Amino acid sequence: MATKLVATATVRAMKGRKLLPSRAALILTPAAVNKVKEILDGKKDYVGLRIGVRQRGCNGLSYTLDYATHKDKMDEEVVQDGVRVIIDKKAQLTLLGTEMDYVESKLASEFVFNNPNIKGTCGCGESFSI
Repeated sequence: MATKLVATATVRAMKGRKLLPSRAALILTPAAVNKVKEILDGKKDYVGLRIGVRQRGCNGLSYTLDYATHKDKMDEEVVQDGVRVIIDKKAQLTLLGTEMDYVESKLASEFVFNNPNIKGTCGCGESFSI
């Protein structure tokens, strides 16, 4: 039976922030790199973390996080500081210029996507529209 990754992600619209040209479709902060390494530690069956999107929530789209067993032909691959993140082909345009962070507080620990492409988010920050 395959193990399912259970993680939460928050989306933040970055108003006034311009897209900067970068070589990677997604930039990971040091905190995100460390958390992905921790999640994948000892899991030799997986090649990295997979990010996707699906229709969900009150604002339209939501990011999904799961273990990646392989890279499909049209998927984008980001390798940063020894961490491999596979971006599903359906999520590529929604992630361009996005910074992936990992934030811990007294109440929550979650991945946060700081995305300059987002036009709107729901009140809880789980869904967004482009």
